[in-house]
Amino acid sequence: MKIKKIKLENFRSYKNEIEVDVSDLNVFVGKNDIGKSTILEALDIFFNEGKGTIKIDKDDINKECKNEGNNETKISVVFEDLPTTLTIDSTNPTTLQEEYLLQSDGTLEIVKRYPNAGKEKVFIKANHPTNPSCSDLLLKKNSDLKKLLTAEIECEDKTKNAVIRKSIWNHFSNDLQLDEIEIEVAKLDAKNTWDQLRNYMPLYTLFQSDRKNSDGDSEIQNPMKLAVQEILKDANLKEKLDEVALEVEKKLNEVSRKTLEKLNEMNSEIADSLTPIIPSPESLKWQDVFKNVSITGDEDIPINKRGSGVKRLVLLNFFRAEAERRQAEENIPSIIYAIEEPETSQHPNHQRKLIEAFKELSETDKTQIFLTTHSPAIVKLLDFHHLKLIKDEDGKKIVNVEQGDLPYPSLNEVNYLAFGESNDEYHNELYGFIESEQVLEEYKSGKTTILYKRQLRNGNIREEQKVLSEYIRHQIHHPENTENDRFTFAQLQESIGDLREFINQHIQ
Repeated sequence: MKIKKIKLENFRSYKNEIEVDVSDLNVFVGKNDIGKSTILEALDIFFNEGKGTIKIDKDDINKECKNEGNNETKISVVFEDLPTTLTIDSTNPTTLQEEYLLQSDGTLEIVKRYPNAGKEKVFIKANHPTNPSCSDLLLKKNSDLKKLLTAEIECEDKTKNAVIRKSIWNHFSNDLQLDEIEIEVAKLDAKNTWDQLRNYMPLYTLFQSDRKNSDGDSEIQNPMKLAVQEILKDANLKEKLDEVALEVEKKLNEVSRKTLEKLNEMNSEIADSLTPIIPSPESLKWQDVFKNVSITGDEDIPINKRGSGVKRLVLLNFFRAEAERRQAEENIPSIIYAIEEPETSQHPNHQRKLIEAFKELSETDKTQIFLTTHSPAIVKLLDFHHLKLIKDEDGKKIVNVEQGDLPYPSLNEVNYLAFGESNDEYHNELYGFIESEQVLEEYKSGKTTILYKRQLRNGNIREEQKVLSEYIRHQIHHPENTENDRFTFAQLQESIGDLREFINQHIQ
């Protein structure tokens, strides 16, 4: 399973529902405090249910919604690439398709609602029968389902609820009145539906930019613990561990039996009152056996006691190794890596290698990557389809990055929109485009000019009048000319804004 869409409502700065289309590699860009990390943390709450890095609390409720009396947060995830057979009730085998629990496009949408930031209520939003004669069948017990059977409805096995439901729906196949509705999982007849669905969910792990400096919560512990989760999902290994657990259970039962036999010889009354309690093999948490896995440096110094750059460097190479491993292995579990600001404390060369590793990882099977960044340099290492721009104009929205104000793709444009990045390269790009469209004279017409001293080849100086954008363009192209005052950053920003406005109004 992989994520196709994310939906947030009434969560932190996201008041109204926003919908984010995602792919294999997703990089969220935008200004500070606009909601980039919020997306990653919402997913941690959704997948790890308070047992991951983030726990939902009342401060996560959008302030405007709270003032309006709406205290329910909603986080939804739409999944695609579903298993061909996804059983939701092992005691009464049936699938999501057969139970009309998928959307019309074949995707699975799981909705989690958090009333007053409390325990989540889980729903499946599906294209489901709403005809009163055959609606709410998933909520009915066997006795209630049988009452709906008539002489006209053929049913092969009245002891199985899934078979009865299928028979009723088949009878009304021409009048199911399918519609998108939310069905609360806890109310389903198959009480273990959500437990079954969890088995198919991807592993989700969040690497934050700000980590606690402790051995148990260090940045380097996380990838090792994640590795344990992945390793323990291996089917062959799981089978071997189940065999070990069953053997231990067998021997414990033997020990307890013999103990009670001996006790019975001395005091039968006490022996009869005692019952050994041995956890079932299925309830054992092998992951806890390896909870202290770690990496140490020279002289047994934990990595988390090293500098932040070293810790992130180890993390960098974990992802590089993961890319190689996941390409080579088969039957790997679905996994989502979420990393805030991967550029933190890293040399530019390391940043390039890290982005290469993320691209490589995202191309492997059953793998998705979510990143946030404040770095224009990181943006330029990516492709357009990787980028998601968060805007807060006329309502918050997250958009796929396209060509922006220029009629061709420009990563400089992305950095300008995301970070307000104004630089010489972007100015050159804008000015050069207007020039190539042969509308430069139109652009300069009527604008205020500045004195520019041109340095001629013979060493003489010629005074000319230039509009601001042309003045800056000449200084960028001729840094050897020191006869003019260097343009300021404010002038650069003003000129870029003017060039963009002209392109938007006169060329597109």
